[in-house]
Amino acid sequence: MIDTRIAYQLVAGDKGVLAIDESIATCNRRFAALGIAQTVEERRRYRDLLITAPGLGQGISGAILSDETIHQRAADGKTFVQVLGDAGILVGIKVDAGAHDLAGHPGETVTEGLDGLRDRLADYFQIGARFAKWRAVIRIDAGLPTRACIDANAHALARYAALCQEAGLIPIVEPEVLMDGTHGLERCGDVTTQVLRATFDQLILQGVSLERMLLKPNMVVPGSDSKTQESNERVAAATLRCLLEAVPAAVPGIAFLSGGQSVQAASANLNAMHVLARSRESRLPWALTFSFGRALQEPAISIWAGRESQRVPAQQALLQRARCNSAARRAEYTAAMERS
Repeated sequence: MIDTRIAYQLVAGDKGVLAIDESIATCNRRFAALGIAQTVEERRRYRDLLITAPGLGQGISGAILSDETIHQRAADGKTFVQVLGDAGILVGIKVDAGAHDLAGHPGETVTEGLDGLRDRLADYFQIGARFAKWRAVIRIDAGLPTRACIDANAHALARYAALCQEAGLIPIVEPEVLMDGTHGLERCGDVTTQVLRATFDQLILQGVSLERMLLKPNMVVPGSDSKTQESNERVAAATLRCLLEAVPAAVPGIAFLSGGQSVQAASANLNAMHVLARSRESRLPWALTFSFGRALQEPAISIWAGRESQRVPAQQALLQRARCNSAARRAEYTAAMERS
């Protein structure tokens, strides 16, 4: 039986979710850029550094792991699942098999991994996972995305979510509209709204309980190559407008991905949303929090760079980012915090 309280625990207070579920290939690319050996042991050491940061549970409610990481152990012999549990952090697991070319639709992808998912989810639950994540990838370009791409990914997300709930896991549903491209804020908002509406149509069709899931969307931002980069206030207004149009009130919480934003921009945009939400006459129906990967990890991995002597400074950098994003949830983040 699925525990509804887990969804609310993940978005409670001013905490957020740490995403350390990068694929082996993605993690290796980041290691290579910093001169770190691309080995199982180095990946274990890095994840060990992150999850054992003292006081991590003060700002982090859950951690999303990969299949490799959920089976690994810390230096003291405890499993990573035990380490996170001791810190009061819920364990999550990424279960998709990545985005693959969508047949008949050049330039578009569909996320795979449904085959055998029921059995894998049962195994992850036994290991200690209590929530899961599946990411769909939607690209904006001339003539893209197509309806076929949106519908294919929405259907896969809904089937994944239904299987999660059957297995007793809270599904995090992640339909990401990429910020790659030259498109503007309005175009991103239109596509994101279309994607979210299609996703919730499929979730309802597949019988997914909206009270027992979380949404992990992109913020509505201009393309990274757009000539016009908008203010935090305009990003916040566009994002909230999109969510209010497309996300049912039954969903307990929305945990944003950072999607390639800088660490400062991700925090500032989240903060602006909470400032705007507080100025509204009526409260938002769902909690707004963060589920960042690079926007939490980037300073830590750059400081560490594989050097044991930099372990403590790297952990401090991770904790600082968690504090900044917790402050953003309270509408208290300022640029001055970056100089702390």
